[in-house]
Amino acid sequence: MADTPNDTVAKIVSLCKRRGIIFQNSEIYGGIQGFYDYGPIGSLMKRNWKDLWWNSNITTRRDVVGIDGSIISHPKVWEASGHVKNFGDELVECKKCHHRFRPDLIDNAKNCPDCGGEFTAPKKFNILFHTEIGVIEGEKIPTYLRGEACQNIYLDFKNIVDSTRVKIPFGIAQIGKAFRNEITPKNFLYRTREFEQWDIQYFVRPEDMDKWYEYWKQNRMDWYQKYFNNQESLRFRQHQPDELVFYAKKAFDIEYHAPWGWAEMEGIHWRADYDLTQHSKFSGQDLNYLDPETHEKYLPHIVETSGGVDRSFFFLLLDAYNEEKLESGDIRTVLKINPQVSAYKMAIFPLAANKPELVTKAETLYQSLSQKFSIDWDDSSNIGKKYRRQDEIGTPFCTVVDYQTLEDNTVTIRDRDTMTQIRLKIDEIDNWLSTKLNS
Repeated sequence: MADTPNDTVAKIVSLCKRRGIIFQNSEIYGGIQGFYDYGPIGSLMKRNWKDLWWNSNITTRRDVVGIDGSIISHPKVWEASGHVKNFGDELVECKKCHHRFRPDLIDNAKNCPDCGGEFTAPKKFNILFHTEIGVIEGEKIPTYLRGEACQNIYLDFKNIVDSTRVKIPFGIAQIGKAFRNEITPKNFLYRTREFEQWDIQYFVRPEDMDKWYEYWKQNRMDWYQKYFNNQESLRFRQHQPDELVFYAKKAFDIEYHAPWGWAEMEGIHWRADYDLTQHSKFSGQDLNYLDPETHEKYLPHIVETSGGVDRSFFFLLLDAYNEEKLESGDIRTVLKINPQVSAYKMAIFPLAANKPELVTKAETLYQSLSQKFSIDWDDSSNIGKKYRRQDEIGTPFCTVVDYQTLEDNTVTIRDRDTMTQIRLKIDEIDNWLSTKLNS
């Protein structure tokens, strides 16, 4: 019998807890919905995932610069952006049990799915997190945790133009936390209340918007395709005319075919000059760009690429998760994740933990390789359990220091995906591993 969507997500949640990838926040107190902590393995994987994005979009490009913006901004920022007025969910409330639901998530049902009671008329709920600045009661300034990370980029636009040598077309990029007081967090990391976004706001001449929009649309899909195993699980979805905001000529989502259906991973948005216009209006500051060559002054238009770090990482786990039936009849769970994302590139085991000569040899190899690579060490339990753990956290290669190693300085290296093994000289491992990781 095939897994249901809930079964598949439950297996990922179980694996993440069992192997130190992701934990429910505050679990010892019963947990808090919509918040998660990354464990020892997950924090390494997530850092690698973000580093790959940063390297692709900032480090290796001359036309994109990075920032790291504050989580709290002046409250007028969120008025200018439209979040205070428009950022919310439409909800219905059951008159009997008082549970609240987003109509679209219950297929616009007429009665409460929990008790069968009658619903109220839909109401709008703003999902910004409220906070305050100041320490004296009565003098605190109300503001918000940022509902999206990209606003910092617009706020810093003028400072970046004035303090660097950027010229249009250019981009400003950021990876940062955002907060939304979601009424119904669901599907593990897909819809949470605290999450990370990666954003690029690419500033262009108005007449060049079409060209750069198509460029970034394809660039972002190409990037995801490099790291996902199942290409058919990625697609573009164009927003229909009734979905588009008034300033957008077009918008596309990159979607992943999740267990519950196609789900948004990243949006490529036509923002025109709306954001700079709004912040100019509300701040009273001139945010026009002065072309240093033509001396033309204008508000640039913006192509935005905005994706969820956590939800794309979740989709990467779903994409990599495999259960394989072995000849023994046992089921092998293996995370066939791209080696550049995996927490460890190789794990090193002494064949026997009670043989000092094997342990010493293995420790020497570990110390050498860990200067360059992220390497795991395991001298516990039997070899089968060691392999099982590394398979489940996605380590691409396992190296065993055995008795033959003491004779000829070779080790056994096992491939995660194929389970094939080779013998390799210790002094060749560095170059061999570099080649494998970069292929």
